[in-house]
Amino acid sequence: MQVTDPRAMRALAHPLRLDLIELLGTLGPATAAECARHLGTTQASCSFHLRQLARYGFVEEAPSRGDARERPWQLTDIEQSWSGSHGGEAAQQLERVFVQREADRIMAWRPADEPDPRWRDKAFVGGATVPLTPDELQDLRERLAELLAPYVARLTDPSTRPDGSRFVRILLAGTPAGPAQAGD
Repeated sequence: MQVTDPRAMRALAHPLRLDLIELLGTLGPATAAECARHLGTTQASCSFHLRQLARYGFVEEAPSRGDARERPWQLTDIEQSWSGSHGGEAAQQLERVFVQREADRIMAWRPADEPDPRWRDKAFVGGATVPLTPDELQDLRERLAELLAPYVARLTDPSTRPDGSRFVRILLAGTPAGPAQAGD
């Protein structure tokens, strides 16, 4: 889902709402009570924020599980994206919240706390500063999306997830590293 409405961007720029989007993407349809248990918050808070996400089309009621008292929610689209160049201040705020949330998550993971050495040795954080044109940056973005596509597909079909798999957060960013230089 390409988010272009500044009001929808403002609605999404809340850490709990981003947590709910991610949880429904990994867990599948869930009630506010189930979300609250997973996220360590209250059912009332999850219910309020799920309704706000529904108002802007990020989530919808899932098919009933047979218990009329339960109200499960599901994502309308497994991916959400936005462009800072089209959403003004709302997009900038959403990007700040999103990047801070991701940075906090990266900093909270400590290899020494990971009991499985296979995960300790495979996890990574890194970066590269390389000279690219805008067209090359777009090409790189598309190629990275293609590379991730088979893994993203596992979100909608849990039977394709291999034994021993865990959810792993992949953060991608491609931003100019400073102002343009003379001759750029």
